[in-house]
Amino acid sequence: MAMAMLKDSNIRLMFEAGIDEKGEPIFKGKTYRYVRKEATADQVQQAAVALGGLSANLLSSVERNDSFDII
Repeated sequence: MAMAMLKDSNIRLMFEAGIDEKGEPIFKGKTYRYVRKEATADQVQQAAVALGGLSANLLSSVERNDSFDII
Protein backbone atom coordinates (compact mmCIF):
# COMPACT_ATOMS: atom_id res chain seq x y z
CA MET A 1 0.00 0.00 0.00
CA ALA A 2 1.33 3.46 -0.93
CA MET A 3 2.10 6.01 1.78
CA ALA A 4 2.22 9.79 1.53
CA MET A 5 5.00 11.53 3.47
CA LEU A 6 4.60 15.29 3.88
CA LYS A 7 7.69 16.88 2.35
CA ASP A 8 7.07 20.61 2.76
CA SER A 9 4.32 23.15 3.25
CA ASN A 10 3.88 26.71 1.94
CA ILE A 11 1.25 29.39 2.32
CA ARG A 12 0.26 31.90 -0.34
CA LEU A 13 -1.31 35.19 0.67
CA MET A 14 -3.34 36.98 -1.99
CA PHE A 15 -3.68 40.74 -1.66
CA GLU A 16 -6.03 43.14 -3.40
CA ALA A 17 -3.52 45.63 -4.83
CA GLY A 18 -5.87 48.02 -6.62
CA ILE A 19 -8.34 48.25 -9.46
CA ASP A 20 -7.62 48.09 -13.20
CA GLU A 21 -9.12 50.31 -15.91
CA LYS A 22 -12.16 48.00 -16.22
CA GLY A 23 -12.95 48.27 -12.51
CA GLU A 24 -11.73 44.72 -11.81
CA PRO A 25 -9.59 44.10 -8.72
CA ILE A 26 -5.87 43.47 -9.21
CA PHE A 27 -4.47 40.67 -7.05
CA LYS A 28 -0.86 40.10 -6.04
CA GLY A 29 0.44 37.06 -4.20
CA LYS A 30 3.20 36.46 -1.70
CA THR A 31 4.41 32.94 -0.88
CA TYR A 32 5.94 32.00 2.45
CA ARG A 33 7.89 28.76 2.53
CA TYR A 34 8.85 26.41 5.35
CA VAL A 35 5.53 26.41 7.19
CA ARG A 36 5.63 23.96 10.06
CA LYS A 37 4.25 20.66 8.91
CA GLU A 38 2.35 20.22 12.17
CA ALA A 39 0.59 23.60 11.92
CA THR A 40 -3.20 23.41 12.03
CA ALA A 41 -5.48 25.39 9.73
CA ASP A 42 -6.27 27.78 12.61
CA GLN A 43 -2.58 28.40 13.27
CA VAL A 44 -1.90 29.02 9.58
CA GLN A 45 -4.84 31.44 9.44
CA GLN A 46 -3.61 33.35 12.50
CA ALA A 47 -0.12 33.66 11.02
CA ALA A 48 -1.51 34.75 7.66
CA VAL A 49 -3.67 37.45 9.24
CA ALA A 50 -0.68 38.71 11.24
CA LEU A 51 1.52 38.79 8.12
CA GLY A 52 -1.26 40.35 6.07
CA GLY A 53 -1.56 43.13 8.64
CA LEU A 54 1.98 44.20 7.78
CA SER A 55 1.00 44.94 4.18
CA ALA A 56 -0.50 48.17 2.88
CA ASN A 57 -2.85 46.06 0.72
CA LEU A 58 -5.99 44.22 1.84
CA LEU A 59 -5.56 40.47 2.47
CA SER A 60 -8.00 38.69 0.17
CA SER A 61 -7.33 34.97 0.62
CA VAL A 62 -4.95 32.40 2.08
CA GLU A 63 -3.91 29.12 0.44
CA ARG A 64 -1.89 26.30 1.94
CA ASN A 65 0.07 24.13 -0.48
CA ASP A 66 1.50 20.85 0.80
CA SER A 67 3.94 18.64 -1.11
CA PHE A 68 4.09 14.91 -0.49
CA ASP A 69 6.49 12.12 -1.38
CA ILE A 70 4.54 9.02 -2.35
CA ILE A 71 6.31 5.81 -1.37
